[in-house]
Amino acid sequence: MDQIIKRFSERESEFRLERSNYTYTQTFSIQTVDDDDRPDGEYRMTSEIVFTPDGKRFEKVTYAPPDTLRRIQLSEQDLDDVRNVQPFVLNSEDLPKYNVTYVGRQQVDELSCYIFDVAPKTIEKKQRYFQGRVWVDDNDLQIVMSDGKAVPDIINKNNENVFPRFRTYRQNIEKGFWFPVYTRADDYLHFRSGDVHIRMTIRYSAIPTTSATAARSRSARQRRSSNPTSRIGAGHR
Repeated sequence: MDQIIKRFSERESEFRLERSNYTYTQTFSIQTVDDDDRPDGEYRMTSEIVFTPDGKRFEKVTYAPPDTLRRIQLSEQDLDDVRNVQPFVLNSEDLPKYNVTYVGRQQVDELSCYIFDVAPKTIEKKQRYFQGRVWVDDNDLQIVMSDGKAVPDIINKNNENVFPRFRTYRQNIEKGFWFPVYTRADDYLHFRSGDVHIRMTIRYSAIPTTSATAARSRSARQRRSSNPTSRIGAGHR
């Protein structure tokens, strides 16, 4: 099983490189919910996001209406989790930071998956981590779903910064690469003053960059020119 863990972390590293060929629209929303199950405050933000091949992330906010949250306040850690923890990627570089424990296998829709529990080995100051469970497709060896929370909670005499449990779904967007498409949380945040019910959603849409689209077109033309009979067959379907 150690070899499976090593291989899927390598595939996650390959995914991190592949995602630099895409731009993303990310729509983030978090609401507080009252005792009648109605939203009584909301924060929304839509961003355009680009990744470089070495994993650097650039974000441009395109829509951010006035914040109406009153019972909670978003922190820098919350926004960092939206960027890095909810769309969790366990690549080879980050694998040594985590304990990864094999749990078993499970069918998820039409996918046969390995299940692993993931937790940070140690928590370094000012660092954010994922703790929870991931489902890894046994064919593509990539995470297809994750369920857990960002850690650590930050609680001291003057501050309570606690974080919800969430589930993130991925979709096979390109040649075996599974991209995050949707995150949802419906949880209670436990404060000394009382619990606060929140709902959070993050939607991600990936669009190939112009250079990536052009490269794919060149590759397709080269394949057709090297195999002209395939065009005839295609024309007679």
